[in-house]
Amino acid sequence: MSDKLPMAKLGMAASTLSILGSVYIYFGMEDQMLGIFVGLWAPTLLLFGRELEQMM
Repeated sequence: MSDKLPMAKLGMAASTLSILGSVYIYFGMEDQMLGIFVGLWAPTLLLFGRELEQMM
């Protein structure tokens, strides 16, 4: 069993949290601009996790 941290899965989890957080901020807190800003981080987090996994 490998003891490497699965960075792609970590990136996926962070991306999912970004999307869920942005929906909550957009609709729950009614701050549309902040909700959009938080949601824009999702693809960046996915790519960052994938690149980290390839580097390791």
